[in-house]
Amino acid sequence: MKNFRLSLRSSLPVLAVAAGLLSGPTVGAAEKYPSRPIEIIVPTGAGGGTDLVFRQLADLVGPILGTNVVVSNRPGGGGVIGTIAITRAKPDGYILGGLWNAPLTMTPHLNPVPYTPQDYLPISMADTSPTVLCTKKDFPANNGKEFIDYLKKNPNKFTYGNDGVGGTIQLTMERIFLPLGVKARAVPFSGAGETLKNFLGGHIDIYGGSMTTILPYVKDGSAKCLLVTSPRSVSSMPDAANLTELGVPDRSTLLWHGLIAPKGLPADRAALLEKAFQQAARSPQFREYMESRGITVEGSSSADFRKLIDSEYAAMGEVMAQIGLGKK
Repeated sequence: MKNFRLSLRSSLPVLAVAAGLLSGPTVGAAEKYPSRPIEIIVPTGAGGGTDLVFRQLADLVGPILGTNVVVSNRPGGGGVIGTIAITRAKPDGYILGGLWNAPLTMTPHLNPVPYTPQDYLPISMADTSPTVLCTKKDFPANNGKEFIDYLKKNPNKFTYGNDGVGGTIQLTMERIFLPLGVKARAVPFSGAGETLKNFLGGHIDIYGGSMTTILPYVKDGSAKCLLVTSPRSVSSMPDAANLTELGVPDRSTLLWHGLIAPKGLPADRAALLEKAFQQAARSPQFREYMESRGITVEGSSSADFRKLIDSEYAAMGEVMAQIGLGKK
């Protein structure tokens, strides 16, 4: 009996240490978030429109979250390289992604990519803007309906610039052209800047791209925009027909920017990020920056962003199949 008491007494410190180890993780689980800087991976080069949007957001959301938020550019593969890095990151809330449509809802239908819509968590959509089709001032149509009628009467006669085969502009426009019976030839360029250069140089008939890039030439009268890809009109382009006027309001595809995180992000951290980025997007500073460029601020919920991605992903797959693109 004496030996048993000694053995028990000598074991007490070990048991106490074990109990401390078991209780330890509860302290770690309560660790404040965020406790270090957050990185937003943007899968484009520095200085472009997408990059500038997320740098604005990063500056605004940092004080809300109480930490530095930095942008890291990972260009390549039309956004795929950076998107892979985002989806494979540790889901702890310290690596986020700043994306636009193409890498998430379009490119996966065109080329094999190692991620699906289920491999990331939408946090919040920051903004939206319609794209436009614009012509030189001497084009024989002066409003959107005349423009569509003229294209229908001259199938495949006219060329429109876009941001690459299977890219945002081509799929956005073909989604509209298909039900309207319009046939025009898509000419791919590296982006809106290159499209504009070739449009102004007379190498293509129609500019297809963002409003921001073409707007100065609309204002000086050298170009006129005749179609806008939203169900509602845009005040800066009064001659552009909206999709409701053309009878296809359900064919709208808007350019957007949004935040995503790797799947598996804890719900409390996801909720905190959603609220913070909504607040940043809806701030007067961000609203002024975006609206001066003809862009609409959203600051959407995570749930609404998920619905948009899922519906657009399905729609883009259908368009690619109809025009003969997509994975073989």
